[in-house]
Amino acid sequence: MNRNRERAAPANHRVAIAGTGACLPTTVVSNAELSDRMHVAPEWIEERTGIRERRVAADSEATSDLATAAARRAMRAARLQADDIDLIIVATSTPDKPMPATACIVQANLRIGGCAAFDVDAVCTGFVYALAVARSMMLTNPRLRHALVIGADVYSRILDYTDSRTASLFGDGAGAVVLSRASAGLGITDIELGADGAKAHCVRVPAGGSRRPASAETLRDGDHFFKMDGRAVRTFVEAIFKRMLNDVLERSQLTMSELTLVVPHQANVRLLHDCAKKAGLLPDQLAISGDRYGNTGAASVPVTLDAAVRSGRVQGGDSVLLLAFGGGMTWGSALMTWVPRDQFQPVSEGITS
Repeated sequence: MNRNRERAAPANHRVAIAGTGACLPTTVVSNAELSDRMHVAPEWIEERTGIRERRVAADSEATSDLATAAARRAMRAARLQADDIDLIIVATSTPDKPMPATACIVQANLRIGGCAAFDVDAVCTGFVYALAVARSMMLTNPRLRHALVIGADVYSRILDYTDSRTASLFGDGAGAVVLSRASAGLGITDIELGADGAKAHCVRVPAGGSRRPASAETLRDGDHFFKMDGRAVRTFVEAIFKRMLNDVLERSQLTMSELTLVVPHQANVRLLHDCAKKAGLLPDQLAISGDRYGNTGAASVPVTLDAAVRSGRVQGGDSVLLLAFGGGMTWGSALMTWVPRDQFQPVSEGITS
């Protein structure tokens, strides 16, 4: 199985998260409300998924709207203005439209002029992929001072609410981080990305692209809705969760107990607790937001991270591990030593190429 790994950068070439932000729609949909549409008991949903409620975007809200709000909050947390941002990457599999990139719409909303802006689609692993791309670009280009990395999805637009196996899992939301230069020895130290395209059929929207463009037939057959092989995805997650965790510990020469917090993609809360227990993680090492927000796709890792940061679960010097997995099938991890706010380098210091 091929994997793309980034080894730890030299001590004077570190990039770190300087600020986090999230945006969840105001409309809350409980299991009781959802069960009426899917003709299942509310208790069945929570027992199967661990989800109690999720947020759903208003008719007037698109992915870029949520992404923009999350980005503003991350910039505020990092104490940055629009003209400080040199790169914008949006991870999403539910863009506003096929083109242009949602990142360009976010750039216009934020009134950030001239910087590179583009989208990444690795489904629910998208945020970690985007984080890896932004980090690599910053390490190779000293002119890039600060990057906005956003995960945002509005899955309610592509769900078949007669399919209880999928519709009960998902919610809408956006999460964002600002990446900045870090002091020596801190910041992101290890990244792993991977994909197994032979399993691409496990998570899919069958129509709407160049292979099967929209037609009366695809609309009739519901092929623009999200489809998932739940059993195959569960098997994949169980295997990749433990393997990614063990691999990053081995590469970084850490023990399980030295991880302060593991922030996983919120695929299914029950499944996450099972995976964490089997891997040897303690309950207080696991960050969970899916019980309140459901699976928000590429947004779930940054949304969960933001909740942990704002509740005080992450402090300077902590070892924080992001773990994601999604359609493709894709996976990714990012290990970092959390940087206290006062230890970020001034912009003028930068790094040398």
